[in-house]
Amino acid sequence: MAEISIVQAHSLSQEQARAAAQQVADKLASDYQLACKWDGDVLRFGRSGVEGALTLQGQRAEMAITLGFPMSAFSAAIEAKVADKMRKVFA
Repeated sequence: MAEISIVQAHSLSQEQARAAAQQVADKLASDYQLACKWDGDVLRFGRSGVEGALTLQGQRAEMAITLGFPMSAFSAAIEAKVADKMRKVFA
């Protein structure tokens, strides 16, 4: 198993941050066939072998992803891709 943790600071309003988080989720869903669902200010996502959450807290977006054994081989590539997307949408 592999754990990925990404924290991205931003200066967006809560509404803008939520829209940015949805963009990240849409990209993850399309790239990795994940189901996504909002639970308050937490966007939860997952599928077999992958689970995680993107939490909006004030001026920070925190992504936590747990990858099962088969997906853990791709953890560095997934982390780089997600971090890049978060930098772009929360800028």
